[in-house]
Amino acid sequence: MMKKVLILANSASGLYDFRNELLLELLKEYEVHISLPDGDKVPELAREGCKIYNTPIDRRGMNPVRDIRLFCNYWKLFCRVKPDLALTYTIKPNIYGSLCCRVLKVPYIANITGLGSAFEKGGMLQRLVVFLYRTALKRAECIFFQNGRNREIFEKLRIRGKNTRLVPGSGVNLDRHSYKDYPYRAERMIFLYVGRMMREKGIDELLYAAKAVHGEYPNVLFKLVGNYEEDYRDIVEEYEKKGILEVTGYQQNIIPYYQEADAIVMPSYHEGMSNVILEASANGRPVLASLIPGCMEGFEDGRTGFGFPPGDGNALLAAIRKFMELPREERAQMGKNARRKMEKEFDRKYVTDAYMEEIRRCKRR
Repeated sequence: MMKKVLILANSASGLYDFRNELLLELLKEYEVHISLPDGDKVPELAREGCKIYNTPIDRRGMNPVRDIRLFCNYWKLFCRVKPDLALTYTIKPNIYGSLCCRVLKVPYIANITGLGSAFEKGGMLQRLVVFLYRTALKRAECIFFQNGRNREIFEKLRIRGKNTRLVPGSGVNLDRHSYKDYPYRAERMIFLYVGRMMREKGIDELLYAAKAVHGEYPNVLFKLVGNYEEDYRDIVEEYEKKGILEVTGYQQNIIPYYQEADAIVMPSYHEGMSNVILEASANGRPVLASLIPGCMEGFEDGRTGFGFPPGDGNALLAAIRKFMELPREERAQMGKNARRKMEKEFDRKYVTDAYMEEIRRCKRR
């Protein structure tokens, strides 16, 4: 009988867009069962042969009642599926799914895709999250990290499993995200932001910089692609009416947006590893990004883009102006350098192989 793997994640699109290569490899050796709170890419996952279970997750904040309900839902799912191995992604599946694994003695692999706001804010919430992580991950067969700084923080806080492994984020599919010639538009430039519209993604600084640039260069356009997660709708719509921004909701195919952009802006406060930076770079586009772990690994300041301190609107504005002053040939060369960096360091095939190696090690035990 084929063994079963249960995957706990908080986003269907994130799982399909960034980890589908791993799912396809798993399907060769396992029955793949997946717990998800949404259905954006569920039909695609089901067609591939995955069995999908809907499990609601409150992704923002820690509500004791909802979190206990999540733990109970995971417990029921484990008892129903009876998996031989579990993979967990993001903080709540990592904590509550791993606690189920510990009690039920199911081998599990956890994935730290970023530390989140709890680690940034500190205080009682951070202490609670650290305690839960220590308890949940103590028996993890392997904890995967997407940047070295996150691994250092976990070690300092004594959050440990049986083993750890560092991978370059989710990597990038270099065939799907292939190099495209740099755009030539004499009349205007396009700066692209891809992500959720929330404070921790640097939206305040982006709006500040976009307004300032528009005042000097009315033909420069900032495009925002993503969904609202905090109360930014009013100001974003106001800026859109003024021609400062152009806003589009979540897009299943983001490649055309990368291709038309002159540069991608990523002003986030914290990341595990920015998939947007990796994808944009693979398409041959320079990036302007925060100098934080999870962004810094994906670009080279002055060679594939420009960096700036997080939370500093004036620094972001200076980076945008500096980029705009470059001749088109230098901007195009930055894009070529970015593509070469992805080919050398971030091929998703390497990431998939690393996961399968650890999974097979568990299977042999």
